[in-house]
Amino acid sequence: MVGFPLLLIPLAIYNIIVFLMPGVSLAEPIVKLTLMSGAEWPLTLSDMLLALGIVLLLFEVIKGARPGAKYLTDHLLSLIVFGGAVAEFLLWPRFGSSTYFLLALLALVDFLSGIALRARRGTQLATAAPRGARRPASVTPESRPEPEFANPAPAPSPPVPAAASVAESVLLDHPQPQTVDPEVAAASPSPEVPSPELQPDNGLPRRSDAPPH
Repeated sequence: MVGFPLLLIPLAIYNIIVFLMPGVSLAEPIVKLTLMSGAEWPLTLSDMLLALGIVLLLFEVIKGARPGAKYLTDHLLSLIVFGGAVAEFLLWPRFGSSTYFLLALLALVDFLSGIALRARRGTQLATAAPRGARRPASVTPESRPEPEFANPAPAPSPPVPAAASVAESVLLDHPQPQTVDPEVAAASPSPEVPSPELQPDNGLPRRSDAPPH
């Protein structure tokens, strides 16, 4: 939002008095105020315009002191107001008075104070930025991230079975030989082979009890 140059108000009032009210005198006292000391203070129209200009200059300085309050257009408007006041003071005879000179001087102070406050604010921001910036943490070899294009990690190899599990599987595939009790073996009949000459008696041919013919 563009700020309105407040110093334009007393300058505009002076122009209204000069062009539209030529019979009004700025030096004649409007009222007389009695002070506590007993002295009378004559208050003229020029004094009121100067007092109004000083108060408005204070408001302009307060506006310019706020962060980001005045933009380049505001300074340009203040410069135009000052340039117009100086041109009227130098070119028009009815503006050649001490009152109007002081009003033009207030306009110059408004312009210069706005420029100075803007430059001061920019310097403070420039010096405060490095102080408030966070310093980067020191990078150690352990905390340094590896690049994405690094060699990928090798695929995990299949788990090797333990020696105990391998031994158990071998024992299951080849069962242990069973021991036969001798008494059980003697009681059970021996299998007979088809040949009558060969019987399973220690691998010898079986003798016949019959007498030979």
